[in-house]
Amino acid sequence: MAEEMGNKQAQDKRNKDERSWLGIIIRFVVAAIVLMVTSLITPGFSNMGFGTALLAAIVIAVIDYVIQKLFKMDASPFGRGIVGFLLSALVIYLTQFFVPGMEVNVFGAIVAALIIGIIDAIIPTNVI
Repeated sequence: MAEEMGNKQAQDKRNKDERSWLGIIIRFVVAAIVLMVTSLITPGFSNMGFGTALLAAIVIAVIDYVIQKLFKMDASPFGRGIVGFLLSALVIYLTQFFVPGMEVNVFGAIVAALIIGIIDAIIPTNVI
């Protein structure tokens, strides 16, 4: 009986881990699609293919993680009011230096942060 409970708990943990990885993958795919749409409608932001957008989404997540750990700040567009919004624009601008095929000027990064913030408010990716 105790062994069965242990096996069930181990299986539940494996299922939870699999769902967690699936959620992460889905979040990056959604973020890549949002970046592709944003690049299409934002002046000063080069159009991106899916691979470039996916890489950009990963780089943005890494930069956001580093900022959160170092400065205890949320770099999401509406995470900390105007500071979070400007930080988000800066993250988008800096991402172009790590992602081949991504080009954005300062104005494009600001507009993209606004668009991404609005889309994130409508379709939050952190609920998955």
